[in-house]
Amino acid sequence: MIVTVSRKAHFNAAHRLFRKDWSDEKNEKVFGKCNNPNYHGHNYDLVVSVTGHIDQETGFVMDVKVLKDIIKEEVEDAFDHKNLNIEVDEFKDLNPTAENIAVVIYNKIKPKLKQSLALEITLYETPRNFVTYSGA
Repeated sequence: MIVTVSRKAHFNAAHRLFRKDWSDEKNEKVFGKCNNPNYHGHNYDLVVSVTGHIDQETGFVMDVKVLKDIIKEEVEDAFDHKNLNIEVDEFKDLNPTAENIAVVIYNKIKPKLKQSLALEITLYETPRNFVTYSGA
């Protein structure tokens, strides 16, 4: 049987959407108030979903405690109460859009999982705006 196990997490972070290679006018036109040079913050909600076969011995797809620890180390400790543009290496040259943040989170977590497990990241930037990435 194939089952999906999910874990919710939360972090607060600031960011600014802009491209260094664009003019101030173009950044303002494309990113609007999210281009504020003084940054702005979000209370991000994260759902990490792992899909795989149930282990006949343990009854788990994955031990949720292990997943919790991976999320804490790779996401919460790395991103919480940080300015993503300035303090998180992955975003030094990558625009920290919700889409890019989800891909970065996926790339940080996937190597920590058994290769046979599928991973899906759902990141809520606001309660109504969210993105989902599953490695495709």
